[in-house]
Amino acid sequence: MERVFQRSKNFKQAEEWDILQHIRMTPEQRQEASEQLRDRVYGKHAPDVRKAQQRK
Repeated sequence: MERVFQRSKNFKQAEEWDILQHIRMTPEQRQEASEQLRDRVYGKHAPDVRKAQQRK
């Protein structure tokens, strides 16, 4: 995933840019971003939450 940098003059402009960036992403790009964030936070070998819920 490519990192993008945007300098904004105020919070409102930054928030608008952030929303537009999310809208422009394809579903595949959003899924890739979420997978990368999950790996950063929980590591590559984290258990799948959906499977843990099915066991109950």
